[in-house]
Amino acid sequence: MKKIGFIGLGTMGKPMALNLLRKGYPLTVFNRSEDKTEELVQAGARQAYSPADAARDAEVLFINVSNDAAVLDIVQGTDGVLAGAHAGLTVIDCSTIAPETSKQVANELGKVGARFLDAPVTGSKPAAESGTLVFMVGGDEQVLNGHMDLFETLGKKIMYMGPTGSGSYSKLAHNLIVGINCAGLSEGMSFAARAGLDPAKFLEIVQAGSAGSKQAELKGQKIIDGDFTNQFSLQLMLKDLLLAARETARFQFPSPMLHSATALYQIGLSKGNGPLDLSSVVETYEDWMKAKVGQNAFATQASGDAAAEAGRAQGEHSAALDTAVAPASPTSDTLPLGTTERRRSFRINLDIALQISVYQWEQTGSFSGQNIPALLHDLSEDGVQFVSAEPLTEEMFVVIHFPKDAGLPPITAKILRAAKLEDGQGYRYGGMMIGLAPAIRSQLEQFIQTKRNG
Repeated sequence: MKKIGFIGLGTMGKPMALNLLRKGYPLTVFNRSEDKTEELVQAGARQAYSPADAARDAEVLFINVSNDAAVLDIVQGTDGVLAGAHAGLTVIDCSTIAPETSKQVANELGKVGARFLDAPVTGSKPAAESGTLVFMVGGDEQVLNGHMDLFETLGKKIMYMGPTGSGSYSKLAHNLIVGINCAGLSEGMSFAARAGLDPAKFLEIVQAGSAGSKQAELKGQKIIDGDFTNQFSLQLMLKDLLLAARETARFQFPSPMLHSATALYQIGLSKGNGPLDLSSVVETYEDWMKAKVGQNAFATQASGDAAAEAGRAQGEHSAALDTAVAPASPTSDTLPLGTTERRRSFRINLDIALQISVYQWEQTGSFSGQNIPALLHDLSEDGVQFVSAEPLTEEMFVVIHFPKDAGLPPITAKILRAAKLEDGQGYRYGGMMIGLAPAIRSQLEQFIQTKRNG
């Protein structure tokens, strides 16, 4: 049987490697954290001590790691795959990475006579364990056909999508839909809970009706139970959405739903939910309504009367704001941010200290977060201006952490304009707040009104 190497034994890679081993394929495994190889070694796999070692004697080498930076390090780094690659080797990369990274790796391997398939998977951990993954494959179709036995050991459906990079494009488009679907499910479940409905009964309706989806099947009960044990992490979903956003921007293709979903996952990351399952994005809604979906905290309310009362209160509040808050006269340094047709835009100077979470790319497909101090210069219903000594760039997403007395959750904003301060000691940024739920918008308006009257 074919000699197989497998690099990356995380949530998906480990069960995939175990399935190959159970099928009888001679298997060599490598993982940067050696403890993850123990179960496979005990089951009969050989442990490699470098990517080059895993590739050297293999006929087929699988890679399944978290991002572009990890793939490039494994392939091009010291004792990387290229050091052990040879003519006749086929590398099958199941990671979700940028299409250009797939093309780069294919080109490098081709120089030593090795072949490459970008073959990301979908199905999450349960499908990896049961061998029912779906593969979307880019590269040479004849190479794919020559290794169909391996793909059929691991998956139930194998789709050839086109030349190198096609598999990666397919996965980004697929996960764009997954991320939006999970956010939509979370929003709908939260709305139902807030209306006083039994979340379990509502989930049955979703699954039986036209709102049914794979996300409802996989994540609905997890949301109700508050069980966010990882099947596919929130931070990996955010990484994929950011990759998709970069590609849609390159195509000059509008993607408003993608950007809204991305903002929700960024808020989830800022809460510390990155390692949790992507369904933990529901906690953003739970923060907004100050209750858990699964606790059915509003079941004692007469949901119809409560909803009507809430609507009347919101209408009265909005009308009061329209009457009481006059639009501020713009100053020469005010950026034209945030207007609506219904309500006149207003802006108030604040100059209060806050923290900003910034997510920056390290390499293609990899990002890191950091908190930076900033001064909130002024605020409107949709727009924000802040000053910081840190250089940021337009189109960057940031998460704003307001002072505790504001009672506001973290809010995501997109930087639209950046300018250096006249004294050269920092920068002023103008941004638009995105993904604001009606309840949070109401809280924000109250905060502005309090500061205005204070």
